[in-house]
Formats: sequence, C-alpha cells, structure tokens
Amino acid sequence: MDELLPEPEPLRALIEALRHLPGVGARSARRMAYHLLQHDPAGADLLSRALAGAVHGLRHCARCNGFTEDEVCATCRNPKRDEAVLCVVETPADQNMIESSHGYRGLYYVLMGRLAPLEGVGPGDLQFDRLLARACDGVVREVILATNFTAEGETTAHYLSELLRARGLAVTRLARGVPAGSELEYVDAGTIAWALMERRST
Repeated sequence: MDELLPEPEPLRALIEALRHLPGVGARSARRMAYHLLQHDPAGADLLSRALAGAVHGLRHCARCNGFTEDEVCATCRNPKRDEAVLCVVETPADQNMIESSHGYRGLYYVLMGRLAPLEGVGPGDLQFDRLLARACDGVVREVILATNFTAEGETTAHYLSELLRARGLAVTRLARGVPAGSELEYVDAGTIAWALMERRST
C-alpha cells in the first residue's frame, strides 16, 4: 500500500467531508479536494457558501416534510393542487421526478428515507406518525405510494398500505411500468406519468 504524504488539517477535513457524499470513497474525495483547491478556488468558495446557506436556510415543510425556506412550501400553498390526493415519496429527488412528468396535480409527503431493518431504520426513524396525521386530516381521500421499486421501497409501501387502509383511506401504488429494482430519480418522466395514470389499489 502506498504511503501518502502528510496532509494539512484543513485539507484532511475537506477530504473527510467530501466522503459523506454518496458513492465517494477516499480516493475520489482526495481528487475532488485537490481539484477544487488547485484549479477552482472560486468554485470551492461558492460551493462552501451555497452549502452553508442551504444547511442553515432550509427547513422541513410543516405539511409535506420536503425542503423549504418557509414554514409551508410553495407546492403545499398552491391553491391549484388537488388536496384530496397525497403522493408519498422517499426523497425530494423523487418528488422532482414526479413533478417533471406533468402527470400529477395532487400534493406530496416526503418520507426522507425508507424502511431498512438491516440498517436499523424503522417507522420511528421516519416519523410515520407525521404522515398519518397529514393523511388523516379529513381532506385527503387517496394516498399514492410512490416509493421506489426496491426491496426497501416495497417493504415501506406494504407497511404504509396496512396503516393507511386501516384508517379508511384509499391506497394506490404506482403501476409496474417502473422497472423492478429501480429508483424514481433515474426513471424517465414519460414512464412515471404512465405509472401514475395506471396506478393500482394495494
């Protein structure tokens, strides 16, 4: 194994911080750090300020749990949205993909994750009680479970389906036009639009 030269503490801290990004290991993080510092210090400074602004300037929407600057996000405040339909997604990226399909006019709830028992992620970690309170507000009539078609996403959908149907809500699931094992973030908008139109009862 090659020995690395001793690195100054600020550089070491930057490399460790970059390793928090998904799919970034030690070597990739080191390459990114050197690139930013050597070739694009202005970009590094911009990234630093933008990241700090996002971390300190954003909060979770009181209604949908997505990211927003205000207590309630613009989507939840939009009077043109259908308040009777609530679409449950795992991440804000999934929400953006559904929006880009232009096939959905209801509202959302963002779980910020999915059930993963092997990783120690349970219902309490995802605050399912908040989702239930939102879905059972007396206005919502249908909940669309748009979790990913992965093992964890399917487990999450099944668990939520049981909870929501027990409370008298109509629960549907995206149609199987979305390939099994896939994540919505990487599925094309046309396929998502079709899966929404052809959704099925759970």
